[in-house]
Amino acid sequence: MINENDILDMTCLTRAQIAAIAEHEHIDEVSAAELGEYLMHLHHGPQKVQAMICEDIAEALHADDLNRARGLYAALKGFLADHPEALRGNG
Repeated sequence: MINENDILDMTCLTRAQIAAIAEHEHIDEVSAAELGEYLMHLHHGPQKVQAMICEDIAEALHADDLNRARGLYAALKGFLADHPEALRGNG
């Protein structure tokens, strides 16, 4: 039987990236994994995931939550390293 960990591991995203999508969309992590995987296969979908993470970073900075902003920045940095197609202006 497939469990929650299996679903999270079947995506092309890391747990931190999935958590960032979940936070941005106010949904659970399994739903965020499904949404993220779907977006990653759409034209300009990776850019949408990048934008979600960037918006969360801005929100964290606005709230003076530097620890959260640092964690999200690390997720963004890893995302862009793994998915260079997400860089704005690409494809």
